[in-house]
Amino acid sequence: MEISNPELPLVGAGEKTIPALGFGTGVFPFLPFETTKEAILHAIKLGYRHFDSASIYQSEQPLGQAISEAISLGLIKSRQELFITSKLWCCDAHHHLVLPSIQKSLKNLNLEYIDLYLIHWPVAIKPGKYSEFDKEKDLLPMDFKSVWEAMEEGQKLGLVKSIGVSNFSCKKLETLLATAKILPVVNQVEMNPIWQQKKLREFCKEKGIIVAAYSPLGAKGASWGTNRVMECEVLKEIADAKGKTIAQVCLRWLLEQGVSFIVKSFNKERMKENLGIFDWKLSPDELQKIDQIPQQRANFAHEFTGNGAPFKTPEELWDGEI
Repeated sequence: MEISNPELPLVGAGEKTIPALGFGTGVFPFLPFETTKEAILHAIKLGYRHFDSASIYQSEQPLGQAISEAISLGLIKSRQELFITSKLWCCDAHHHLVLPSIQKSLKNLNLEYIDLYLIHWPVAIKPGKYSEFDKEKDLLPMDFKSVWEAMEEGQKLGLVKSIGVSNFSCKKLETLLATAKILPVVNQVEMNPIWQQKKLREFCKEKGIIVAAYSPLGAKGASWGTNRVMECEVLKEIADAKGKTIAQVCLRWLLEQGVSFIVKSFNKERMKENLGIFDWKLSPDELQKIDQIPQQRANFAHEFTGNGAPFKTPEELWDGEI
């Protein structure tokens, strides 16, 4: 099925583009392999072509299997029709572990290259600690320069087509940009009408970095998620007036901001509903109302802050962008 999903140009990456709408595969608690694979396969049937994964999500293998099956079934002609993102987890955010991590992701995905590879967080964890870590003992400051050099090497080797970051503040991007030879093309962050990231978006626009939005509907099911997006009266009024759902209004708003965004639902009806955003627009008055919604971050990432951690508080982790 064809959908009119706009492509956003990745600055400094030649002719490469990223589809605006992406399908998220990170579900916690983890779902069975088959459930994840079938959801991704159904998403491909519906027309999704951009898939967002990460080593920590444990979704790379089912994603790879779904891609193979989609080609076998004729849903897509080749892997080239898809845009695949994965991410470097914190325990591998050390110069000598970046390339092995990319190669492990490629093996999990059963792919020859990844379209976009991101540093998941601006924090390192002691090697081998993975998801079970003590935030007072195991968190380390990331050496941005050496980790990014290894990311650049992954791109030069053709293992990844483009590289970027996730959860980076303006200040942390500045630090990275000061020594980067290849610029990050994407910064994936929390963004929705309740947390619009105006300062960060302006900064990224100046630097030619695409903002990719996670939790576009507030991540209601996540441990840190919020109901504020889906219960927002302003959004409800606009949705009612438009004959759309609140989710569709949120996603259409993101589309009109010129960002990429990752939707995450394995419910077949909602997967279809989330595609119904391309053939209508928000009015200037509606956009102004959304612009005036009081702002509040949901994901403070307390698991990455503490007295024994490089960042003592969320204010330090996000450099005041909270």
